Amino acid sequence: MRTPPAIHFKDIEQVFPGKSGAPIHALHALDFRIERHEFVSVLGPSGCGKSTLLRLLSGLMLPSDGQVEVFGSPIKGPRDDVGIVFQRPTLLPWLSVIDNVTFPMRHKYGRVTPDDRKRGLEMLDLVRLGDFADKRIDELSGGMQQRVGIARALLLDPDILLMDEPFSALDALSRDEMSFELLRIWRERPKTVLFITHSIPEALLLSDRIIVLSERPGTVRDEIIVPFARPRTLETMADPRFTEMANSIRRRLFSHPVDGGEA
Repeated sequence: MRTPPAIHFKDIEQVFPGKSGAPIHALHALDFRIERHEFVSVLGPSGCGKSTLLRLLSGLMLPSDGQVEVFGSPIKGPRDDVGIVFQRPTLLPWLSVIDNVTFPMRHKYGRVTPDDRKRGLEMLDLVRLGDFADKRIDELSGGMQQRVGIARALLLDPDILLMDEPFSALDALSRDEMSFELLRIWRERPKTVLFITHSIPEALLLSDRIIVLSERPGTVRDEIIVPFARPRTLETMADPRFTEMANSIRRRLFSHPVDGGEA
């Protein structure tokens, strides 16, 4: 019997009520799987439903039709085995770095135990911020704050990590640095990752596979296997095949008309 995938979006339809009364169809017949410890990025035009995927997978909303499954079980609400890293880390400035990392425990159980704090410090060591545990959030750079957000998402050791354009607010150099840091963290603590991005090079550098969504209503237009060996390095990005593949994906994204027919 085949082992169920870590994530399965099964024939998803998502419809929202519009302000004018006309329904807005965000996702249509969307169906794809992600295997355990696979790193999958989702690319697509603005408004195609990328962030809706994360809300569905995090259990913050249910699909209008179809089903989202984690390890074969339907999602019915938020789960401890799904961690989320947002576009901005949404840290609490009046708390220290370690108190931000352990905040999920305080929010859920009303307290932070010594074991929770120990695990929080381990997560800060993982993201190379162990020396900053007692610092204030405003003493950290944007990239360092995003690392705190990643440490917080990893605190409960989730099987699945959802990342919603986590590096989009960073400058280009910090963004590249954080991409390689994420690869290191993922290698040291393997997770199943669903990564939302608008950056084709970022998706190529990080991913095992790239899902390309259509214009709204979003559906799977392409699934691209990334052929570059791991570990990925700066030399990977300098490989002529990397640039060629990025240009090929760019052409796929911009060559399809809205109705889904071939150009």
